[in-house]
Parts: sequence; C-alpha cells; structure tokens
Amino acid sequence: MTKHRLFWPAVVLAVLLLANLAFTPDFFAIRIKDGHLYGSLIDILHFGAPLVLVALGMTLVIATGGIDLSVGSTVAIAGALACLHISEAADPASPGTVVASVAIALAVALVLGVANGVLVARVGVQPIIATLILMVAGRGVAQLVTGGQIITVTSGPYRLIGGGYWLAVPFAVLLAVVVVLLTALLTRRTALGLLLESVGGNPVASRLVGIRASGLIALVYVFSALCAAVAGLMISSNVSSADGNNAGLWIELDAILAVVVGGTSLTGGRFSLGGTVLGALIIQALSTTIYTIGIPPETTLVFKAFVVITVCLIQSPAFRAKAVRRRSSATRSARPRPLKTEEAEA
Repeated sequence: MTKHRLFWPAVVLAVLLLANLAFTPDFFAIRIKDGHLYGSLIDILHFGAPLVLVALGMTLVIATGGIDLSVGSTVAIAGALACLHISEAADPASPGTVVASVAIALAVALVLGVANGVLVARVGVQPIIATLILMVAGRGVAQLVTGGQIITVTSGPYRLIGGGYWLAVPFAVLLAVVVVLLTALLTRRTALGLLLESVGGNPVASRLVGIRASGLIALVYVFSALCAAVAGLMISSNVSSADGNNAGLWIELDAILAVVVGGTSLTGGRFSLGGTVLGALIIQALSTTIYTIGIPPETTLVFKAFVVITVCLIQSPAFRAKAVRRRSSATRSARPRPLKTEEAEA
C-alpha cells in the first residue's frame, strides 16, 4: 500500500486536517445553514476548487514535458473580461449577459492557449520561455482591461459560478468535480492519456511511430488555458470583482507544487490526476492550517515550502531507501558485539 503513488499525499492531507483539531476542536463539523453546507472542510473544497482546475491543466502540460507559467495571467484576464462586460451591460443580472461574459472569457483563453501551443509545438520555443512571455504580458493586459482599477459587479447569476450553491453544495466544487471526471474519462478511458505520456516520455520515439506530437502539445496548452479561465471566473465571481493586478497572482506556482506533490514528474511521462487533486487540496489545507494555528502571514511561504519539500522527500523511493539503510546501520552498530573465544575464556 505504501508504494501506491496516492498513499503519501493522502497521508499528508489527513495529517494536516487532523492537526487542526488541536486548535479548532470543531474543525470537522459540517452544518447546514439557510440550506447550504458550511464548515472548515467545505471551505477547503470551496476555496481549493480554482487551484484544482489550474493544477489539472498544468498536469497535462507537464505530462508532455512542458510547463505553463501563464495560467495566473489567464486567470486575471478571464475575470477582468467577464466583469468588464457585466459592468457595462444594460442588465447585469440577466442570464444572457452572464452567458455572454463567460463566452468572451473562454474565447480569449482559447486564443491564449493556442498562442502558447503554437509557440511551443510549431515554432519550437522552450515552454518556460513561451509561457513566461504571456505571464508578463498577460498581467499587463489584465490591468489594461480593468484600467488599473478594481471592477465591481452586482449580478446574482454570475455570483453563482464561484460564490453560489446548488443542492446545498458550493457550485464551484461541483463544477470542479465535473471537469475532473471528464478529464479522467478522456485520458484514462481513451488512448489520449497514453499518447500524452508517450509524447512526454520519449517525443522522438512517439514521432517515429506516427504520433502527431505537435497537435497533442498544442491541445494541452489550450486545455490548460481553459481551465485557468474557469478558475478566473470562479475567483472573480466569489468576490464579485476583478483585480487585474492580484487575481491569480502566483497561482501557477501553487499549481506546479500541487502537481509535484501529487506524484507527477516534472520531466514528463506518466501523470496522476488523482494525485494532482490531492496535491491541490494539500496546498489549500496547508494555507488554512497556517491561518488557523496563527503563523505570521510573512512566514507563510517559507512554511509552505518546508512542508512541500518534506512531502517530496517522503515520496522519493531513493530517499526512503537511504533512510532505511541508515536506520539499519545504526541498529547494527548499537547491538552488543559478541565476545571472541579468548575474551570469553578470560
């Protein structure tokens, strides 16, 4: 069981959740208020839904041997465009207005994903450079869309995306679950997942056997951008505003950490969607734990980095094997040395 790739992420998540009981005795309590579920666990799922989506797209990109640093900017652009359209509409509360704003955000995200895919798959630009360009430029585009201000909207239908409830459960959680299930269905019940792993594991061999690697690589960047756009809609909807400067700031780093903690290698090849979901929940649970136990905000990133590197070391088979060997050596050296024949006679 300990060799399963999901074992250690699940253990770390359980430890983090249990650690909160020492500071919040009712941490696991879930109550219903006004027909909605409330509680710390619900909050972790609710606020972790955008990160789950971003990390999901990042997983497929990393599976092909790439990286996408532009997801944070895509989050900001999507939220800014949607809120701008709603704020300028004659009827902001109209479902048609919300549908149009969501469509605009997703369409622009599609274009951004295609741009990343073309730069990486067709032009041959290194993924970290191609996406870094959009990471820097995209943040400026988001601020241009908002005019450097925070756009505030009042729209009940739009509020549903990130801050509303459906069947007593946060709608963002349900949306994230649907996206995860559809992704798992496409990558594990069809040949798509195997093709992505083959491209990431050995692109030269994949090309020689007839796999269109460039098309698959472009596809995962488009998927990553769409996931980031949905996450941006969730974030802006939850606070009913768009901040081009701070929305999605550093979420790309949390997404990469979630993918790594989930057991997916940054070198490409095999990937784990379940591990990514657990990794995203670990990052969100860690943030919740930090605020719960009263760790100063300025040390949050240091504490998060320490926990992440600890999890990665625990997951490493080489590190665990070395630790076992050292423990065995220490045990043997501590055992009493048997006496030689001369010593025994004396």
